[in-house]
Amino acid sequence: MGKSRSGRRRQADAEAVVESVDGGLAELIPDRERARAWTLVIDGAPQSHVDLDDPAYLSFEYQRRLGHVIDLAAPPGRPVHAVHLGGGAFTLARYVAATRPRSTQQVVERDAALVQLVRRELPLDPNARIRVRSVDARDGLAKVPDGWADLVVTDVFSGARTPAHLTSTEFLDDVRRALRPGGVYAANLADGPPLAHLRGQIATAAARFEQLALVADPTVLRGKRFGNAVLVASDHPLPVAELTRRAASDPHPGRVEHGRTLTDFTGGAVPVTDFAAVASPAPPASVFR
Repeated sequence: MGKSRSGRRRQADAEAVVESVDGGLAELIPDRERARAWTLVIDGAPQSHVDLDDPAYLSFEYQRRLGHVIDLAAPPGRPVHAVHLGGGAFTLARYVAATRPRSTQQVVERDAALVQLVRRELPLDPNARIRVRSVDARDGLAKVPDGWADLVVTDVFSGARTPAHLTSTEFLDDVRRALRPGGVYAANLADGPPLAHLRGQIATAAARFEQLALVADPTVLRGKRFGNAVLVASDHPLPVAELTRRAASDPHPGRVEHGRTLTDFTGGAVPVTDFAAVASPAPPASVFR
């Protein structure tokens, strides 16, 4: 078991921090290429990467795509009200605080032991307006006032699977309630061939939002491998052209689907309700090798 480090020492000398949390065995692994940067891994699955010296730096592919959505959710630098369902190492909340100073944010992370570990080892900027609630994602969302949020981001995984109760139309009804008119919803989804879960999630979002876009690696969209896709939804037009440009020019190039092509992609999938909801599929072991 690794010995705890605050992250203040040079990474060449730092050791991993290993600790049991509610969701399994958590490891904070030092990034040997970046001073004071760490990767959070739970039960062998990478969850978050944080650079304490540069919180605007996003390493993971899906987090970069969510970062593009955050960048385009409001004019550059304008503070927003953001809700993050799923905290991990608070990477995206740190990103919002760094790129949109004076933003007010709520992070809902059920794993209280993980929250304590991250707060201790990777402390948040004390000036950031970030409130963390250690409750279930839907319970935390229910406490958000009507029309409060400019942005709701869902990135919740339990055992590398999205819990069933966060995949339904009823869940999205509460997301819509919490969003202001024109607010943006973004979700990190994970699926592999035959992409039944992803298609169902697009159909579910289409039943509740007027505008949708999906960002993913083309090989994932073709059903060639398991991977992440970022679903973006709003009742107002989305900045599809700029999102497309950013996704295509990213170090991890992605493709944006929207409109008729996205509708066709669902292949007749139907919206998911609480009654029929199931967790997202477990990734194959080879994904994390």
